[in-house]
Amino acid sequence: MSSHARRRDFLIALCASPTLLASPAVLAQGRGEPPEGDYTVLANPQPTDSPGKIEVLDFFWYGCPHCYAFLPELESWRKRQPADVNFRHMPVDFNDPSREPHTRLFCTLQVLNKVEDLHVKVFDAFHRSHLRLNDADTIADFMAANGIARDQWLAAYNSFSVAGLVRRARIAFQTYQIDGTPTLAVDGRFLTSPTIVRSHSNAATMAVVDGLIEKVRNERKHKKG
Repeated sequence: MSSHARRRDFLIALCASPTLLASPAVLAQGRGEPPEGDYTVLANPQPTDSPGKIEVLDFFWYGCPHCYAFLPELESWRKRQPADVNFRHMPVDFNDPSREPHTRLFCTLQVLNKVEDLHVKVFDAFHRSHLRLNDADTIADFMAANGIARDQWLAAYNSFSVAGLVRRARIAFQTYQIDGTPTLAVDGRFLTSPTIVRSHSNAATMAVVDGLIEKVRNERKHKKG
């Protein structure tokens, strides 16, 4: 079975069993370094956009049911992070033209500074209201219903700024070797996800992220010492 197929099967199992408990090994270690089998190390570490901070990237796709199942745990974790952690969402479309509008949608939210207001609402639209949001007009109608003037939205959606962010997002998922969503990257070096963590649970995944953040903090302290 290919690694992609294994990830797919694990994600299906995750959605079928969203209440799985975190790995005992992870919980026992608390915020210490997580077991190596619960994350992977990038062969080619990537530069981050967060000097002096620990960057965490959330690779996601709006149409992904596994990302939606993961969202409550992720949002709760995000809101309690200290100042030395910089968390960012990173849309993934796997170079699929049918998914490109979803990446462009998120990048437009970034340009308009509306991610905090509408990111979760877009996920809800896909998975609760079953809106596909796969063309510019449908997306503009949705945004108009959520407080962004249609003309303003379309101007940003079709702008050079958004096109540049779309290109950067595509480069990111390739350089980070993302083969499934959701996946979290820590400090440009480590990857984890519910499919990598041995218990395949959302809570265990976030515990691993906490452990990786602590690992990076300790490494930086030793370097300063």
